[in-house]
Amino acid sequence: MGAQSRSNGNGETITVTRRDEWYVAKDESSGVASQGKTKVKALENLAEALELHNRPVPEDADEDREPSAAPWF
Repeated sequence: MGAQSRSNGNGETITVTRRDEWYVAKDESSGVASQGKTKVKALENLAEALELHNRPVPEDADEDREPSAAPWF
């Protein structure tokens, strides 16, 4: 397993590691991570995940609503 970190100068660090045949990209400040079969794909997937993570919650969102039935809940 190798690790590679890069800071973009504004205090944000992205770490890319490789596990078996997957690359994992993680934004260290938010803890958001994603993966891909290549470094580029892992970083593209991370960018999408960060966009979703930073998306504002609509005002009409029902905060008391139970999460959907998923096997990990």
